[in-house]
Amino acid sequence: MTPALTSAPTTLITRPWEDFGLLDCGDGRKLERYGRVSVVRPEPQCFWAPRDPAAFDRADAAFDPQGEDDEGRWRFKRGPIEPFVMSWQDVSFTARLTAFRHLAVFPEQAANWEWLDARVRALGRPRVLNLFGYTGVASLVCAAAGAEVTHVDASKKSVAWARENAELSGLSDAPVRWIVDDARKYVAREVRRGSKYHGIILDPPKYGRGPTGEVWRLFEDLPGLMADCARLLADDADFLLLNAYAARISGLSLAHLTSDALRGRSGAIDWGELALGEADTEGRSIGLSFFSRWTA
Repeated sequence: MTPALTSAPTTLITRPWEDFGLLDCGDGRKLERYGRVSVVRPEPQCFWAPRDPAAFDRADAAFDPQGEDDEGRWRFKRGPIEPFVMSWQDVSFTARLTAFRHLAVFPEQAANWEWLDARVRALGRPRVLNLFGYTGVASLVCAAAGAEVTHVDASKKSVAWARENAELSGLSDAPVRWIVDDARKYVAREVRRGSKYHGIILDPPKYGRGPTGEVWRLFEDLPGLMADCARLLADDADFLLLNAYAARISGLSLAHLTSDALRGRSGAIDWGELALGEADTEGRSIGLSFFSRWTA
């Protein structure tokens, strides 16, 4: 018995909301609105021409890449931009212009946040494990919907940031455990302890380091981690969400990995791509990551 895979991929397109919007894209760049701040960032797959090239020059900030690993520097139109607060539904979080081109939030994940919100609300008070939780938006979406959440990230700074976001969201007293640890080591300990969860979220990087120097390599380490995560799912578990940004991966490969890890369970797996879309539903969309989602 294995979960059934959907026969075709799904592209989940996040359209603009009050605090975010894809304004234009093309010539290897994208113009986005975060709150009241407009930014230009590189996006090599945008081969087409932008609708309004002059709008890119009016942006508040533009990122200039330098070398590899997404590092670079920001150029500002009217001076440096201080951290500012954004919201999605019941969750608030601080956006900052980082040295790695992003703003500490990945807005295309709103499609998964909406899905998580619905799953958790239907379950009542499930136990949810969020691995590689970063600044905590997915954890807080689940907590706001009623879940008991364990949030794990190897970066002490990111976990502190996530706790600040919990305060911004009015969720300081929500049942969230904030753990600074290597995901593989934490999951292995949870397996030995016999812990069980009703839902698991994984958003691993392509490469990373743990708090004591552990090295994470997606293609080498993800299969073993997925196998251990399967052992943590309760008999009445409801979901497992896997997301990845690596260029050499696909939604279908993630779906097959998920199916292999969950051998012996029933349920269904949908898979595909997460994208950002312009406000016009007939406009362009940019595919940014791949996902696989199991539901019981």
